[in-house]
Amino acid sequence: MRPCDANLEEKKHSMKLTRRQFAIGLGTLASCAVTDLRFGLGEPAPFSTRLPIPAFIDAAKQGNTVDLRVRAGRHAFFKGKPTRTYGYSAPILGPVIRLRRGEEVQMTVENALDSVTTVHWHGLLVPGHVDGGPQQLIPRGGTWRPVLKIDQPAATLWYHPHPHQDTARQIYMGLTGMIIVDDGTDAQLGLPRTFGVDDLPIVLQDRTFDRDGSIEYDNNTLNALDIAYGARGDTVIVNGAIAPFARVPRGIVRLRFLNAANAQNFELRFSDKRIIYVIASDGGFLPAPVAVTQLTISPAERFEALVDFSDGKPVTLETGPDEEMGIFGRLAPDGSEDYVPVLRFEPTLSGTVKELPEHLVELTAASPVSSVRRRQFTLNSGLCGSRPMAGTHTDMPALIGINGKPFDMGRIDTETELGTTEVWEVVSLGMAHPFHIHGALFRILSIKGAPPPPHLSGWKDVALVEDKAELLVTFNRPATREHPFMYHCHILEHEDAGLMGQYVCA
Repeated sequence: MRPCDANLEEKKHSMKLTRRQFAIGLGTLASCAVTDLRFGLGEPAPFSTRLPIPAFIDAAKQGNTVDLRVRAGRHAFFKGKPTRTYGYSAPILGPVIRLRRGEEVQMTVENALDSVTTVHWHGLLVPGHVDGGPQQLIPRGGTWRPVLKIDQPAATLWYHPHPHQDTARQIYMGLTGMIIVDDGTDAQLGLPRTFGVDDLPIVLQDRTFDRDGSIEYDNNTLNALDIAYGARGDTVIVNGAIAPFARVPRGIVRLRFLNAANAQNFELRFSDKRIIYVIASDGGFLPAPVAVTQLTISPAERFEALVDFSDGKPVTLETGPDEEMGIFGRLAPDGSEDYVPVLRFEPTLSGTVKELPEHLVELTAASPVSSVRRRQFTLNSGLCGSRPMAGTHTDMPALIGINGKPFDMGRIDTETELGTTEVWEVVSLGMAHPFHIHGALFRILSIKGAPPPPHLSGWKDVALVEDKAELLVTFNRPATREHPFMYHCHILEHEDAGLMGQYVCA
């Protein structure tokens, strides 16, 4: 039982909100059936759209210079109904960028939006002054030119905006891109690595569409429940498409999963229950593939997985009811308690990788013996709060913050030391929170008092915390008071509303 469950039944009834209405998130569609709406929008039949593959930039092949233009665009989720979106050098989403360990990359980011933005290199281990947090605003018409030194193991990362109190809206409108760090391990292990063929980016999101097919998100109309639970859509999209299909080789295929949703946890499985072999999490490879039939991925988490399509049979990737919905229990994106289709795979090509690796990389055991201190962070999304909080959001629920304090850009909450490790005990009130730390990686020591499952035992930068988790955090990148690192819940409405803190490392 979560720390404040004793009071949740009363709150559940007092909210007078149905599970169906809650699943819609922003509430704009609460008065009409989703099936009728989709029919009116002309939604394509499931699996009639080819999986879009984002553009691919190999930084090393263009002199380690990468240019990104943050701009508005038009994207048709429904045929014949293009709608306003945001993207990085694209109408929606952004290119997949490959960076190579040991090299320096000159990034140039031009802001062509009508609002300020930032670009956070999520999971990239760089100093605070180039991390892209809320202190590093790029004004309208402005340009940011950080130099990124790549010094970390192979991993799947991502980039996204991080302006305080506008992060949720900008990501919802489409600002998301994937980063691949390459250190040569892929080739040594013989893993699938042909981008777009047997190495696929899978960017998972959910959206609620208005009658004209738009995905408008208005900070001024968010209500208390939108903030307390995060905006959750009723339609799953993959790489910007609804229920697409992907043609893949008859062999081993690598899937790079990224949950870029505002709040939704995806409960992934295949319709025929085939095995998903998890080979990497946020910070890099695991010691060996971990076989699972269901994979939970929370907002901002990444997993790399190998799937065997040698049998040549088409199969559907599905997502099921979110198990971490607090007082609303289990709920699928469409408001039901069933699994819904996400992406269909059609093995049609000749595969080149036929065998799974037995071993990946060596990892030392995670031990708190060398840690220099223990800290506790209590996350509150307002469900268990006891006093109101002032803020720019006009309908703020009870206290949203960490350790009783809402985010303050002018306050440093924590000071750490370069080259040290600490145990961070994270306590979650009311619901599960995906907890993210900038500028550092960690190992999960325990979740709800038990050791983590094998696929969560590697290096991470996001942990889905229900009740309590112990994280062994390693600090090896500097951050100053002028450019501190952040730690926060990655439910984006929580982050914007104040469930965030700042730390320096020197």
